[in-house]
This record gives sequence, structure tokens and C-alpha cells, in this order.
Amino acid sequence: MAKVLVVEDNPTNMKLAQLLLETSGHEVLQAVNALDGLDIARNELPEVILMDIQLPGMDGLTAARILKEESKTSHIKIIALTAFAMKGDEEKMRQAGCDGYIAKPIRYKEFLETVDGLL
Repeated sequence: MAKVLVVEDNPTNMKLAQLLLETSGHEVLQAVNALDGLDIARNELPEVILMDIQLPGMDGLTAARILKEESKTSHIKIIALTAFAMKGDEEKMRQAGCDGYIAKPIRYKEFLETVDGLL
């Protein structure tokens, strides 16, 4: 069991991610924007963060970069959640410090394999 932070502004995607993670025995923390996600990550130090790329205000890649630059949070695995996985996007996510990505809509088997693969 791991502590997983989901940073996602879409309630349907949040509910699905929470359901899949909790069913697999993980503890789920939630944030609906990047700033709240940064605060929760710094205070709770989850093992994994699922970070939506398209967030209101600060985008997910900027938040990922900030977390990877801070010594307290740099070890946390970050998985980008994106509806736009186009050529070159994976490279942008990696450059921002993401350890993997999951394309939306979420397919539960791939989703759990990606999360468990980083734990």
C-alpha cells in the first residue's frame, strides 16, 4: 500500500482514479489544482503523484518541475495524466521530471500497471 496524491480538476477522472487506487489498497490524497497539490506533496510526502497536465492556474508540468527541484520532494515519483499524448509530449513530460504518463481516458489495467510499476 502506498500514499498516492491525485492532482486532477475533473471530478469524474478524480473519482475514477480514487476508486481504482483505493480498490488496490492505496491511500489517496486529492487536490484539484497545482498549488494545493504542491502543498499536499510537501506536507504528506506521497510515494506517487498522479498529475493532470491541464490544470487551472499553474499547469501540471510546472508543478512537477517545482517538486523535482526541491530536495524534500525530488524523490517522489510523478505520473503525468494527459488527454493529449502527441508526438513530443512524452519528451516534454520527461523534461519536467515526470517518471511516466497515463493517457486519458483512463484504462484501469494500464493505469494500475503504471502506478504499481513505479512503486
